[in-house]
Amino acid sequence: MTTQTIRFYHQGSVREVAGVPATRTVLQHLREDLHCTGTKEGCAEGDCGACTVVVGELDAGGALALKAVNACIQFLPTLDGKALFTVEDLRAADGALHPVQQALVDCHGSQCGFCTPGFVMSMWALYENQPADAGLPTRDEIKAALSGNLCRCTGYRPIVDASQKMFDYPQYPRVTLDREAVADKLRALQRDDTFEYSAPDTRGAAFGSPTFRAPVTLDAFATLRAAHPQARLLAGSTDVGLWVTKQFRDLGDILYIGNVAELKTVERDAQTLTIGAAVTLEDGYAALAVDYPELAEMWTRFASLPIRNAGTLGGNVANGSPIGDSMPALLALGAEVVLRHGPKTRTLPLDAFYLGYQKTALAAGEFVTALRVPRPAGNLRFRTYKVSKRYDQDISAVCAAFALHLGDDGAIRQARVAFGGMAATPKRAAQTEAVLNGATWNESTARQAMNALVADYQPLTDMRASSAYRLKVARNLLWRFHLETRNDAPLALLDVNAFAFEAGAPDAAIAKESS
Repeated sequence: MTTQTIRFYHQGSVREVAGVPATRTVLQHLREDLHCTGTKEGCAEGDCGACTVVVGELDAGGALALKAVNACIQFLPTLDGKALFTVEDLRAADGALHPVQQALVDCHGSQCGFCTPGFVMSMWALYENQPADAGLPTRDEIKAALSGNLCRCTGYRPIVDASQKMFDYPQYPRVTLDREAVADKLRALQRDDTFEYSAPDTRGAAFGSPTFRAPVTLDAFATLRAAHPQARLLAGSTDVGLWVTKQFRDLGDILYIGNVAELKTVERDAQTLTIGAAVTLEDGYAALAVDYPELAEMWTRFASLPIRNAGTLGGNVANGSPIGDSMPALLALGAEVVLRHGPKTRTLPLDAFYLGYQKTALAAGEFVTALRVPRPAGNLRFRTYKVSKRYDQDISAVCAAFALHLGDDGAIRQARVAFGGMAATPKRAAQTEAVLNGATWNESTARQAMNALVADYQPLTDMRASSAYRLKVARNLLWRFHLETRNDAPLALLDVNAFAFEAGAPDAAIAKESS
């Protein structure tokens, strides 16, 4: 079969790559083929951030968008038509350090230095994406930008300091990338038709030659999906990438959703927010938080920024993991999932989509095209909570979401309660909802609902939490929800969240104990 070459912009020129497996990672290509060894390999699962690079691509308006991602789990063919920036790109012709690098030196933000290039690239993405007239990013914004990078030498204070100081050097107005020049290069690389790439497997003919296909239209994607129902769907590679780097699995043919512009749209009408399946987690949560600001904390605590920049909301839902953090909130809000097979589409309530452990209602050749979320209406009380061993970048032990629609008389017209980490699938709490529906939202009702949770869930004990702990936490989260949303003197976030600080207080402020 005639295959196309992978084309991407890197270090001032367009590179063309052929003859490497479709599942070769960007990190492997950088270190082993290009000998750009500034990018490091640490965990090979998108957790430590040593491999952080910045990918540039054209947004819907044709401008250059820069996003920090993990090179260790991104497959090389996904770079086709994009730009790749690594720590080597920050080196000036005269050898001068970039302000990002100089700030780390001046603030003593590097000791062993292994993690430093990854921090540099996360900081560089923040530096480039911060509007010149917007002032300095806040420390919370800096921490969010660095959430995908781990450091065990200096600790984070000098690195956060450097992330502020990098804007203050004499080079200001800042040393910035010529975005338009890069965008021009990328425009010339855009494809009008499906990109197909194949290379012999290095282990021999017995393994075949998997093909990577990346359609650019929704109709083409649907046609290919129907024709190749066994092909592995690939979106952000934040889960599938680990199947290769950690489990050494053969993926077979790959069908990539990331080039379909029609699946990257966010649309609103009076009743519904529709999020395309290829919208990134970062953009998807940004859209959800406009209507539901209660999701702001979950947004920042869902993995890390590099993971949210690559992974998709549709992929998280289609994956069907019992600990996927997006599903409980979507279930509580009454979301629907739009499915397509060839030219035909159908819509399912999200709570009918999950049939068993990592088993969904998707038929062979069918795929998720969008999520439809009702917009806020009436007297809605909504919250979502995540409990994990680490505050940032960790997998949930329990994830909870509660949505109550109250009538004018204070009675609960509709209750939707959903949990992750409590069953084989993300699951609504039918018995608990039955207790809540029609009742008055008060302490007595909340305590009855807490007791009903035992009938809804029999969670497992695993490395993250015991069954008894999960049930206790689930009950306590429902009680916290009551304290925050009760009619009589609801408690402010500061009084129920151990990580909430007084407005304007320094980072070292002592957290309040939760009630």
